Amino acid sequence: MLECLCFAGVVFGFASLMFVLKEDGYFSYLCATVPGTNGTLTITDCSGQDEQFSLVFTITSFLNNFLCLVNGYLFDRFGTLVTRLVAICLYTTGTLLVAFSSAALSELLFPALSCIAVGGILLLLTNMQVANLFAAHRSTVITLYNGAFDSSAAVFFLIKVLHEQGVSLRSSFLVLSSCSIIHLLRTLLLMPRTHIPYPLPQYYTYG
Repeated sequence: MLECLCFAGVVFGFASLMFVLKEDGYFSYLCATVPGTNGTLTITDCSGQDEQFSLVFTITSFLNNFLCLVNGYLFDRFGTLVTRLVAICLYTTGTLLVAFSSAALSELLFPALSCIAVGGILLLLTNMQVANLFAAHRSTVITLYNGAFDSSAAVFFLIKVLHEQGVSLRSSFLVLSSCSIIHLLRTLLLMPRTHIPYPLPQYYTYG
């Protein structure tokens, strides 16, 4: 649940991250200065910048949902180990792309956030099967994981707060990238290679 809460659905907090990206000048080249009504006052029009941020989130949300069919097939066909390794690679790639992006490389946000979104949904998908271990509370565990997934949007809000206190965007995303070590250790030490069956066989043991 902590994995879902802290990592899986962070892209849904993009509205908070957008403030940080604007302060760092991402897509600022799309802002234009236009003369005001009195001929002397100038106004900065950044509607193009806002549209680009909106496009980033739209593409990210689309891929997050559209690829669910592919994700489900991947999980059914290859099992937990392979699926989680793919998820970790995507997630780490996405966070590193954001960490090493800049105002001059604003377009990196498109593949970066898409990788984070798809990797995150894969982490949620592989964690869902843990509910099979709790037959009497299976639905409760699944809804807890889904709630944690949606609540992880607060991570980008936390990054925004830290940025206001002087912590750079790069530092925050490098920390997120380093946390992939936790995902890898969970995959190798705490998760099954294939699947947790449902319903559980009579003498099924986990571990």
